[in-house]
Amino acid sequence: MIIDDGILFRPAAEKDAATLVQLYDQAARWMQKHGIQQWKPGEKDAAHFVAKMREGEVWLAGDSDGRIIGGYELWWSDEEAWGVQPPVAGYVHRLMVERRAAPAGAGRRMLEHAERRIARSGLARARLDCVSTNPRLLAYYRGAGYRVVGEFPHKEAQDGSVYGVILLEKRLDRLTVV
Repeated sequence: MIIDDGILFRPAAEKDAATLVQLYDQAARWMQKHGIQQWKPGEKDAAHFVAKMREGEVWLAGDSDGRIIGGYELWWSDEEAWGVQPPVAGYVHRLMVERRAAPAGAGRRMLEHAERRIARSGLARARLDCVSTNPRLLAYYRGAGYRVVGEFPHKEAQDGSVYGVILLEKRLDRLTVV
């Protein structure tokens, strides 16, 4: 377990899959309520999160009382959006915040945690993508130091629909790893 600014981080285990589904569905409902067409409740099930635990890393963030306040996935490749790439980056996915319990800035703390995990792995870049139709999220990531490096206009969703994503990257070579 890693303590960072009062937030406790731990790798998710298979027993946490239902909690991750709840986090995802809650975030998806919040997005829909605010007119953001990105995630859909029910789109990710426990099997999705268990598979991501086996393929990469899935992290949970909690408060000092043990309440889960968020989570994220960390992948070591993302050929679907980025194509075949040299192994220079980690890819952050599904940054989820439990809005009723998380303190202000929890999303940024989780993103920074992911960046430190990537840097500790010896990789120089953190990468992520966000749906092209979400300017608020794009501004959030740019405010966190990410820069737009491209766009992938034909990403396919689970339901077969096609949407565009903006590809963002942050150099980590100046990051202090603790």
